[in-house]
Amino acid sequence: MDFLEEIKKEHMMGTSIMAVTFEGGVVMGADSRTSTGSYIANRVSDKITPLTDSIFCCRSGSAADTQAVAEATTNIISQHSVMTGEPAEVKVVANIMKEICYRNKDHLLASLIVAGWDPRQGGSVYTIPLGGSLVQEKFAIGGSGSSYIYGFCDSEFREGMDKESCVRFVVRALSLAMSRDGSSGGIVRLCIVDKNGVERRVFTGGDLPYPTTHGK
Repeated sequence: MDFLEEIKKEHMMGTSIMAVTFEGGVVMGADSRTSTGSYIANRVSDKITPLTDSIFCCRSGSAADTQAVAEATTNIISQHSVMTGEPAEVKVVANIMKEICYRNKDHLLASLIVAGWDPRQGGSVYTIPLGGSLVQEKFAIGGSGSSYIYGFCDSEFREGMDKESCVRFVVRALSLAMSRDGSSGGIVRLCIVDKNGVERRVFTGGDLPYPTTHGK
């Protein structure tokens, strides 16, 4: 393997991302590994990107593509808020991001989860898979690690969970994904959004319930 050729490859987020609604808000989570070929380019990247003060997206796929989509969405939403005189709703932001992904689906490698809080809908979660469709969910998972945890999530998810139950659910799910998926790893970052604002939490290796077996 040519090391120089490996590090010249596109930065990819072989990822585990997740978002869950609770009464009054959402919990979003992601691992932190970014790879370039088989080389780990960044062990502590932040894949939860703000779009507004109360709406975020979890990014998986090409780092460059997802960053570009997030920046384009932020610019459009800023103009939208100026024109309407009020903050954008989560479903509006999700639809704008979906349109960008759909119109450029032949050129993008981007799978996203849009989640946040607004006064009308409260907490809500939307998933935008490859190709640019849009689906509202009670919870959503994505990235390469998600294929390992569908059964766990279906078994453990309960409607009406409170904030701390959702936090435990997300941390357990992402920890399981990271323990199985060689493209996921690092730490778990959480973003909790409700009417009171945004709270960020970080869970490092010693805090995770299922330690990885393939290194960080």
